Amino acid sequence: MDFKAHLQTAWEMSWKFLVPLVVNTLVMVVVGVASLGILAPVTAAGYTQSLLLALRQGREPKVGDLFSEMRLFLPLLGFSIAAALALLIGFWIFFIPGTLVAVALVFCCLYLLPLMTDQRMGILEALRESFSMGMENVSEHIVVAAIFVVISALGSSVMLGVLLTQPFATLFLLSVYEEKMRAKRISSTPRA
Repeated sequence: MDFKAHLQTAWEMSWKFLVPLVVNTLVMVVVGVASLGILAPVTAAGYTQSLLLALRQGREPKVGDLFSEMRLFLPLLGFSIAAALALLIGFWIFFIPGTLVAVALVFCCLYLLPLMTDQRMGILEALRESFSMGMENVSEHIVVAAIFVVISALGSSVMLGVLLTQPFATLFLLSVYEEKMRAKRISSTPRA
């Protein structure tokens, strides 16, 4: 996998749609905070689909896109609560179990939102497929997850940095997702 090409794609798309991406990210964060996190998962799904369409079709992201995946509200809310409880219990026991739960969630759920929005999968089917995509090449998957987490964390550590780094990190992840989906379509095409 050409990580440099995916980073370059994310960089170019980030600059191409800089203002709409910053606005969408700001609205997503504000809605998430204002709703005490209740709307955060579903707006993240809309955000992911919006950026995927920007990547695929060159379509400018719009604020309304954040609410385009409301059909996923209950499944994502339930999953988010379960994940938060697992993390809480893990960190309550001790730091290491909590860290292991966090790493497992990142590893298993990296492609969860794109699969649910793009492929219209249910939560369990998307979770299985995301895990399967990660297991295809574990070392590559670990690098992708590490790049995504590091970029996101760097933005979160600086006030308002998330407005620039979250779209970049998400576009990077979606560029990798697109490559994996293209490879899957090619491998599943019957040969004559």
